[in-house]
Amino acid sequence: VAAAVVASAVLGASPSTAHAQHSGHSGHITVPAGAPYTVADVEFMQGMIAHHGQAIHMSKLAETRSRNSTLIRFAKKIDQSQESEIRLMQGWLVDHKQTAPDTAAYHTIMMPGMLTVEELKELATIKGTMFDRRFLELMIQHHEGALSMVDDLFKTKGAAQDIDVNVFANDVHQVQTAEIALMRQMLTTLKGETR
Repeated sequence: VAAAVVASAVLGASPSTAHAQHSGHSGHITVPAGAPYTVADVEFMQGMIAHHGQAIHMSKLAETRSRNSTLIRFAKKIDQSQESEIRLMQGWLVDHKQTAPDTAAYHTIMMPGMLTVEELKELATIKGTMFDRRFLELMIQHHEGALSMVDDLFKTKGAAQDIDVNVFANDVHQVQTAEIALMRQMLTTLKGETR
């Protein structure tokens, strides 16, 4: 259950989901018989909302911590695209009568690649090139976690058959793979720069 997708513990689905942290939510995921989606699809969408919420928080830090206009533009792009994807995921969950977390869910739901409280604090206390390097390293880690969530979804029997979930998961894979390549280039460019 490597990428134990969201809130099995949080939303009460299954205690075996190792990456979720308790947040006091209760209830469990019920999928109607014959539905074109599975518990794994619901968990994926809920978990990705938390994942995206943290990426948005990280991206907003760039506006005040970075002095690199390229990195700031890149962070704003992540912020805007993931905000709209969160609305899409929340809409899908509501349409399917499932619990739809908000963007603050990253405080209580831990998914693959997400930053610890300590890493978030560290990012919020550094500036300039030091921030830029750490932001890129941590966002690469974060994106790689999202890719593992997608991989786990597609490996789960019966999951990702719902067209909306399938298209969204493929989009996440494509976009975040491209963004990882871009961030690695940006990190290479930063090498040798100091403060």
